[in-house]
Order: sequence, then structure tokens, then C-alpha cells
Amino acid sequence: MSKNTIDVKNLQVTNQKDWAAGVTAVMSAYKNVSAKAGPIRGTKLLTQLNQIEGFDCPGCAWPDPLLKRSTFEFCENGAKAVADEATLKRATANFFANHSIENLKKKSDRWLNDQGRLVEPLFLAEGASHYQPISWSEAFHLISQSLTKLDSPNQAAFYTSGRTSNEAAFLYQLFVRQFGTNNLPDCSNMCHESSGVGLTETIGVGKGTVSLHDLENSEAIFIFGQNPGSNHPRMLTSLQAAKRQGAKIVAINPLDEAGLQRFKNPQEVEGVIGAGTALRDLYLPVKINGDVPFLKGLCKALITRDDAGKKVLDHQFIAEYCHGFTAFKQDILDTSWADIEKHSGLTQSQINQAADIACGSKKTICCWAMGMTQHKNAVANVQLITNFLMLQGNLGKPGAGVCPVRGHSNVQGDRTMGIWEKPSATFLNALQQTYDFDVPREHGYDTIETIQAMLQGQVKVLFALGGNFYRATPDHTATKRALANCELTVQVSTKLNQSHLHTAKNALILPALGRTEIDEQLSGIQTVTVENSMGVVQTSHGKIPPASNLLKSEVAIVADLATLTLPGSNINWQQMKNDYKLIRDGIAQVIPGFEAFNQRIEELGEFELPNMVRDQRQFVTNNGKANFVVHKITSIHVPQGCLLMMTIRSHDQFNTTVYTNNDRYRGIHGGRRVIFVNREDLRDLGLNKGQQVDIHSHWPNEKRQTRTAENFTLVQYDIPRGCAAAYYPETNDLIPLSSVADKSNTPAYKSVVISLHKKTDHEN
Repeated sequence: MSKNTIDVKNLQVTNQKDWAAGVTAVMSAYKNVSAKAGPIRGTKLLTQLNQIEGFDCPGCAWPDPLLKRSTFEFCENGAKAVADEATLKRATANFFANHSIENLKKKSDRWLNDQGRLVEPLFLAEGASHYQPISWSEAFHLISQSLTKLDSPNQAAFYTSGRTSNEAAFLYQLFVRQFGTNNLPDCSNMCHESSGVGLTETIGVGKGTVSLHDLENSEAIFIFGQNPGSNHPRMLTSLQAAKRQGAKIVAINPLDEAGLQRFKNPQEVEGVIGAGTALRDLYLPVKINGDVPFLKGLCKALITRDDAGKKVLDHQFIAEYCHGFTAFKQDILDTSWADIEKHSGLTQSQINQAADIACGSKKTICCWAMGMTQHKNAVANVQLITNFLMLQGNLGKPGAGVCPVRGHSNVQGDRTMGIWEKPSATFLNALQQTYDFDVPREHGYDTIETIQAMLQGQVKVLFALGGNFYRATPDHTATKRALANCELTVQVSTKLNQSHLHTAKNALILPALGRTEIDEQLSGIQTVTVENSMGVVQTSHGKIPPASNLLKSEVAIVADLATLTLPGSNINWQQMKNDYKLIRDGIAQVIPGFEAFNQRIEELGEFELPNMVRDQRQFVTNNGKANFVVHKITSIHVPQGCLLMMTIRSHDQFNTTVYTNNDRYRGIHGGRRVIFVNREDLRDLGLNKGQQVDIHSHWPNEKRQTRTAENFTLVQYDIPRGCAAAYYPETNDLIPLSSVADKSNTPAYKSVVISLHKKTDHEN
């Protein structure tokens, strides 16, 4: 495709890239830290990023090499996250005095984030037009009074972001449960909840089962619904290492992302002046929501080859460790190739190419991200991935297993610490025994259920420990009403975002320390820990002075609030605030795998948590076996003239945080309100690239059957027929609260039926 410049409000569209990283990524990293954090200060921070004695990246959860680090153990997007947190800009009281809430609501996500660090507590009183400064003492009293006057603890919900450290998360859930509720929704409800549900049912562990060493020494890697070049760039180094060991890589995704085509490692000469390393051996352009039929086709190819005498399956593993194979096999054989091809968008020949790679491997790993977990049948996706691996015994042995790749630095650790609305009886029993109080046993609300409860007046206070609750959720219209129906919303934050503008009748902003900042309490400078995507717990040490002397750590915020709200508590919250080692002592008593927690991190700085599947080939399911699960192909009805859309993130974006309006790997510069559509679909719909359209989503079973997102520019793109893609969170309001994954209740951001409607010249 030749260069195609579109001049629509500074938007420029150019060729999509066929490689990732390289010198451009290095220049982008240093440009960002120099401009925001200062050239000397910023560069020094990068040398400490992801080092054993440094601080953990506040971005994604990709693991660091165990007990060893390169000099530059960071990626471009990690550098952006650090620059964003360590910015020299400050959003002071004067800023809020000069900007009303109504004025701020007109600003973009990027503009709000660019105003700098929050530096003091702020209060928005009912009917007020501006935030006003408030003391910490007054803020805590307001929250405490709002909580204690509730008719039931279940009228409060306590949200958590994946940025929160293990220590803060554990203390937070301890406070919430002693307060009397399990209403602990979190960001995992909206991303990898489907992974946890699907894996727990099939193999008894809701996490991945591989290490970084496994990945780099596998023989085949299947990557589903993931864009590591933008969302987990350091994964490319591991894929490069695996490739050099002879691994075959298969990419299954509606978009052919640059990062899986070729990697130019900026720490190598070949990556700077050469062509870099070709990564994927096979790209399969599956249709949106076509993963179940593809996986059934892949399993069918393996089973039929084995039936023909080619010894493809691991029958010993299946017989000894698995349950349900006979029914699973029959269902797979009963599924026709015609149905598989129709619903996956792939041919039998393409699927057989993937099967060839699987058959040639004795050690296979499957990686995936939200391209698999945010569909109505997301749990089926995860379980069929696992069943595919089980056919060849690719669980519980080196170089093989499941690898769900988490998108936020401690989202996995927060769940380990007990941030979950459906805690296990084992966890609750240990918590009760250790801290000697009657813990609540009734399950709480997840994120979607919290919004629904707020709409119904059943939740009156929302406390958010980090994150951007309003912007991250689907159905902004409903979420806005839900928040406004509450008495109080509290946001613990580092930067300004839209959740500070769409609030309850009363709202508080509590400014917190960032990951980069020194956390000093009465006993001295504190260390915190996080858990990465592969179950490694590692330390993080802030390195720069706080952005303001009025900032508090998340641990301090929770401890001070708990002290005031629970005056009769038998727990000494202030002691734990003063010395985080005491929190870790509690974690060690409650959570298996954290024994001698303080000693282990002091000696090594990190350690690997036990994993029953990986370490012992034990499957702690209801029947003690790894379960094959039958899933039928279910299609989404897409009427004629409509497309199936998925939401995606840009390269210059981390979750709801937008750094710039560019997405250089996909050729987008200067704009985010774009929608990617196949060339032939544009032709059939009578549309042209560069045209402005409104996106309508269609929900025939909803009261609000049509939803609209306005003013998007059409971008012609290599995406399967009948499919489209647009950026999150700009299109979140197209998705109702009811559009969720079965069992996990995760919003189905990746399966949205839409139609496109041209803007008239007058409207343009």
C-alpha cells in the first residue's frame, strides 16, 4: 500500500510497520523521559528501572530475568510510564481553582493526564463547581463518617488497580473485610478474569504455569489475541531468544501486529543497523471471535492424525492426569470442517499448518492476552487453549504450559493478596485465624455488579485504590449515572483522569506516592513487592523524592483510614504503616508460598511462588484431574451491512492513560478517533478511507438498542472481512453492562456488532 496521507484534524495515516522496536523506540524512550522528568533525572531513573535494587516498572507485568538483569532492563513503553509518573509538572490547587468540573469534562484523556502530578487532597462538595483543598484529617473523617453511617458494610465497594503493591493490597483487603464486606472489585474483573475462571476449572490454577526460562526454551509458541510490540515490548526479547533456540512461533490474531513480525533489538548491532530477527513462522488472520472454531479445528487436526497412527497425542498423560477426553474427542470429531472454516475465517489448510508446528514440538507454550478474554465465550477460549496443550501433555514439564500475559504490573499480585470479591474459604479461614475476627463469607460485587448495585442504590460509597474506574468500564452513560447515584466517591490517584470528574454527590481525590518515589515511614525507607505474570515476587524501591510533601503511600492511606473507621479493631494498623515488614509477616502466615517472606526478599530481592501444575503436575480441581471441556461453536449474528468490532490499545497508550495521539506501528499519527476496516468492506458499504463516520452499536435485546460514538475517521486496513477495530476507551460507551463473558462477567469489549454511518458535509 502506498503512503496515504489523510488530513482530518491533523490526522495522518501512513503504512503500517512490519517490525517493532529498533532505534526509533530508544529515541522515543529518551525523548519522553527527558521532556517530562528532565534529561539527567529521567536517564538516571531508567538505569534503575527493573533492577534488583531499583524499582519495578509501573507499566506491564512482563517478568524480569530471575536473579539477573541487563544494564537496560526496560522497554519504550516502560520508559513512557516512568516519565509519566516522574513528570515535573504539578496539578496544584491553583489549577483546580482555574478549572471548573464542567470545563475539565471537555478535555481529552491525554490533556487531563498531561497536567501533572496531584499534590494535595481535594474535595468536591455536593453542588460545587470546583475542587477545593482539604486536609488529610478532614478527608479521612469524611470517608469514615460516610462508611460508618451506612446501613450495611455491603453498601460500600472498594475497587483496586493493578498498580497497587502487595503490601498495600493485603492491608486494603484486611481493612475491607474487617469493615465487613467482600465488595472488592478490581481491574482484573475487566481483563483476565476469564483466564482465572477458565484455568481454575480445567487445571486448578488460575495463573500461568511457565517461567521465563520455559518460554525461551520451548519448541513452539502459540500467541493468541496479543500485541506484545505495544503492550508487553520486553516479551519480544524472550521471543527472540526462543527463536534463536529453534522455536516456531504462531501468531493468531485479526490484526497482523508489527511486534510479532520482526524485532529489532535495540541492544544489539543487528537491531540498530540490521534487519533484526524475524519472529513468527505462521500468521493466522482469525476472524474476531473465531478462536473457538480455530481451536476446535486445531484439536481436530491433531486427533485425526493420531487416529491415523501418527502418534501425535500423549495418551499416557491423558490417561493418568486428565478427565473427559472421550466426550471431548467425540465433540471435536463431530465438528465439521465446513463449520470450522466458516466461523474461524481460516481454511483447513491454514489450520493444518499450525498443526504441523504443534506436531513438530515436544514443548509447546500458549500465550494470550485480552484478545481472548473479552468475548462472551472468553472462558471457552481459555479452556480450549488449555485442552489443546493437554492433548500433547504440554503441562507440568519444562518448556511447556499456559502463559496468560497480564497487562498491569501487579494485577496478578493483588489477586494473590486477596483482592477478590469471591475469596476461597481457605483464604478466609487463614485470614480469620491470623487476625482473630469474623470475616465476611458472602461473596461481594465484581466491577460490573458494582455498577449495577450503584444504579439500584445498593452501593452508596465507592473507594478506588488507583485506576480510572469510570473510563475503564463499559457503558459510560450507565456508569456515569451509577456514580452520580452514590453519596461519596474516593479516588486514590497520582494523576488527573476522568474518574475525578464523573463522581458521586461528594468526591475526594487522595494523592498517592508513585512506584518511582521514596516511601519513608517512621521505621525508615520502605520496600514494597509485586508479583509478575509468571509468579515471581520481587522488590521495588522508590528512588526519587515525592512530588509533594503532602503525598501519602497507599499503605499509609489504608492504615490511617482503618484506624479511624475501626476504632475497636484488634489490629494495630499504625504499626504496620510504620514498618511494612509487619505486613509481610502477616502475608507469610495467611498465603501459601510466602513463608519467610522478609528473609527471602532481603537475601535475594525476589523469589518464585510455587505452582502445583508446573512443579508437581498436580491439578487441584474438583476431581483432581486436568479437565477436557466440550464447547460448541456459537456465532454472533452480524446483520447485513454490519461489522463485528473489537476495541484495541494504541502504541502510545497504557490502559486508559494516553501519552500521545500516535500509534506508529499501525501508521496512525495525530488522532485516536479512527476505525480500522477492510478495503473490500469499505467498498461494499459505499464508504471511502478518510471519510468521517459515526459508529452505531446494536443490541436488539437491550432497552437502549442502538448506541453511538461520533466522528471517527475510516482507515483502510489489513483486517479480516466483516471485522473492524477502534481504540479503547473512546468506544467503551458502545458496550452495555449486560455484554459480558459467560462465568467471568468480564466486559465483552472484543465482540461488538456495529454499523457505520457517513457524516454529511454539513455535519463535518
